[in-house]
Amino acid sequence: MKKTAALISLSALLAGSAFAANQDPMKPFPAAEAGMVRKVIHLPEVKNPDLYRVQLLPGKVMEMDCNRARLSGTMTEKTAEGWGFNYWVVSQVGPGPSTMMACDPKMKKTKDFVAIHSDQLHRYNSKLPLVVYVPEGIELRYRIFSTKAKMSTAVNE
Repeated sequence: MKKTAALISLSALLAGSAFAANQDPMKPFPAAEAGMVRKVIHLPEVKNPDLYRVQLLPGKVMEMDCNRARLSGTMTEKTAEGWGFNYWVVSQVGPGPSTMMACDPKMKKTKDFVAIHSDQLHRYNSKLPLVVYVPEGIELRYRIFSTKAKMSTAVNE
């Protein structure tokens, strides 16, 4: 009798995990609102995810001269109701700070990616997608940072 109950419990557990594995990974996240686009990043599986971080860079390609520029905007972290998964919403995108150098008038303008500045690094998790809602016309780029497992110790001075 105990073996039968254990087998039934094990079968239910395996069926539940198979169901969870087959579920749509985007189901917890809301559809994009009007004027917004949902961007999704699926990170590859790595051996030790604690050694990795992700930097999100919303921005757009703009025609630039010799000056360096950034866009202004906000990136707000939200939680998918009933699921507990985080996602981000980019809003209030506009012109940001720029250097004011006098450029050579003969210098040709180039097209460069200009991002909203963000020093924030996000946890690396290949099991869940990184979901970011951006205004139409804004793209999302990202960088993956990694470190070695070996740590260094500070000295007393």
